[in-house]
Amino acid sequence: MRIVFILVLAVGVGLAGFAVSIAKDRFDQYQTALAEQRNAIIPTVDVVVVNRQLRYGERLTPQDVQVIRWPADHVPFGSFNSMEDLFPEDEEGARTVIRMMEQHEPILLAKVTAPGEDAGVASRLETGMRAIALRVDVSSGVSGFLRPGDRVDVYWTGPGRGGETVTRLIRANVQLIAIDQIADEQRNSPTIARTITVTARPEDVAALTQAQGSGSLTLALVGVNDMTEQGEVEVSTSSLLGEVEEVASEGPRVCTVRNRRGAEVVITQVPCVN
Repeated sequence: MRIVFILVLAVGVGLAGFAVSIAKDRFDQYQTALAEQRNAIIPTVDVVVVNRQLRYGERLTPQDVQVIRWPADHVPFGSFNSMEDLFPEDEEGARTVIRMMEQHEPILLAKVTAPGEDAGVASRLETGMRAIALRVDVSSGVSGFLRPGDRVDVYWTGPGRGGETVTRLIRANVQLIAIDQIADEQRNSPTIARTITVTARPEDVAALTQAQGSGSLTLALVGVNDMTEQGEVEVSTSSLLGEVEEVASEGPRVCTVRNRRGAEVVITQVPCVN
């Protein structure tokens, strides 16, 4: 019996050793595959990110940022690759945040000012653009639901040819950069604004100024993802009411009214009021 016990024990020890050897081989293969995968990781570069949430108007300091590794093929445009780029030694003053950033979000040129500049409207203007203020009220300003960063179409209402009133689209997709004195794009509570500040080219500034001085302006809010290019839009009082006055070369004056029935336009003669 003792011999049988010893044989069984020896066989058990041998099987256990074999199992351990198989497990070790498997573990070594896993380690090798993991090392190969690590060596195959895409190249990365340094990118400066914020280490906490930063809101509009806050000053950016070295304590607010950190450098992390970022995939080289997916670096956001306008990012900073080093602390020296973000905080240059030859520039005085701190940068100011002009768009809210979440923790670990890359810092972009479009979201901070130049060193020493504040978060004023001038920091939002692109090259060749100007800022102009327009008067609005609760009706012309889309009931106060505008906020910086929105886009609007600007309609002008005033006297047209022949003395009748016309409404015309004079500028489309105009960018808002401030509501009254508020330029924070993260502000989303309704505000009844008295003035809005928009960006425009110099020739558009002249057109908007002339329109504001010769009639009234109305704003139409453009959808966030709406990239439709607007053509010429103009509506006069006569075209709105469907009234057309026809004056014959001889004989009495004839007045008609146009009525649309589906795709058909029916012209009916009516007595002339004046």
